[in-house]
Amino acid sequence: MGRSRSSHRWLGLLMAMVVVLGAGVALYGVWRTKSADQAADGNSPLTVRYRTDTPATAPVGKPWLELINNSDQPVALHTVTLRYYFSDDSAGHGANCVQTALGCSNVTQVVSPMPEPAPNATHYLKVGFTSAAGTLAPGGTSQGIGLQLYRLDRKGLDQTDDRSFDPALTTYAPSTRVTAYVDGVLRWGEEPGGTATATAARPSKVPAVPAGTLFDNFHYTGVGDPAVTANGWQARTDGGGPGIADTWSAENISFPANRKAHGGQVLQLRVTTDGTREGTRQAELVGVENTFFTGTIAARIHFTDDPTDGRNGDHVMESFCAISPNPDSDRYTELDFEYQPNGGWGAPGPKLDTTSWRSATPGDRATRALKRSLDGWHTLMITAVDGKVTYSIDGQPVFTSSGRTFPREPMNIHLNTWLIDLPFAGERTWDMQVDWVYAVDGKKVSTAQVQRAVDGLYKNGINYVNTTKRP
Repeated sequence: MGRSRSSHRWLGLLMAMVVVLGAGVALYGVWRTKSADQAADGNSPLTVRYRTDTPATAPVGKPWLELINNSDQPVALHTVTLRYYFSDDSAGHGANCVQTALGCSNVTQVVSPMPEPAPNATHYLKVGFTSAAGTLAPGGTSQGIGLQLYRLDRKGLDQTDDRSFDPALTTYAPSTRVTAYVDGVLRWGEEPGGTATATAARPSKVPAVPAGTLFDNFHYTGVGDPAVTANGWQARTDGGGPGIADTWSAENISFPANRKAHGGQVLQLRVTTDGTREGTRQAELVGVENTFFTGTIAARIHFTDDPTDGRNGDHVMESFCAISPNPDSDRYTELDFEYQPNGGWGAPGPKLDTTSWRSATPGDRATRALKRSLDGWHTLMITAVDGKVTYSIDGQPVFTSSGRTFPREPMNIHLNTWLIDLPFAGERTWDMQVDWVYAVDGKKVSTAQVQRAVDGLYKNGINYVNTTKRP
């Protein structure tokens, strides 16, 4: 009898659970339908406002987006993704962020193909947020998020048939052609094809990038892109050396497509010459902030043993350096990778000079030459910790210095290519390319750890971040 009463009791509990679960599933279906209906009829808990800075045909698309929280609950921005739809008939698109109160390093951008292409929408720009972007309060606004969308082949955009583009909206207005999702559920807008019930993949939480981190994958429209300056870079155009004095040109810096680069785009530094000083142009991109002091700094660089055009034989220099901003400082520091495919200063090539400078005085340094070809892509890394500087190529140490040449003050990043001299006449062109740069303050990390960090930043759509700011 006792066993029978117990069985009845458990049967009753089981039936009650089934009822509750059934009700939960039903309510979930109602909530899902309600959410989709809200997105369709404009009563969404979110609103996306849009404006454009460009006409239908333009060198670069400039969509500005604003996210507004209409609900009475806070919204964590890392749970939100936006989709801006366009039609891509080119070799690919790139995107970057140029302005936002949230901080561009907290706004992610990934260009993706539509799972099923729709009219006027074969691709979309997915905009997301890191956890450092914070929370949107009830009634709050993200303010404007200025984005750029461009063709990697640098041809002009024809936005006429892009679903999310609206030439009439030159001031902010709600646009249901841009969709918004919270935890993968559509909460604003109408997806291509007329549906407002679809869902997106639930976004994985993009963590805030740790303090003391620098990363840039050079997703820029050109050297005049406002994001170049905003991200702390400057094209050198002043006089002086090294190389052929007073021949530095911003026009020799570009950001072309390259399928062998991680993100499909690179920084390109070009030297052109006809053998005369007047006909020579060199290139250098400089980080104008004191980015690196101690820790690890790395870059993936393509060195070349042959000119892009013209006769070989130049004493060309392809380099990646960290240099004190003031050459007269009594704490001057300089750490150099300098590749010379044809040698220089009387020494034959190919060779790579790795040098730690104590001062800007000639000879006040520790140096070693690696005498072999490095034609192709390589990961170059400098670690400066515990009184020792180590230079590595593709994870293999090639030189170590210590003592008097250990860094004594923060340095700027220099990426450049230039000519030591002009040994013959005739037109020729040399190109050095950079995929990315990465640095972490105060820590010695391996090449494998650098690569994992870089892969994670690419995966999360973070094109640039700098938390190494110094006075």
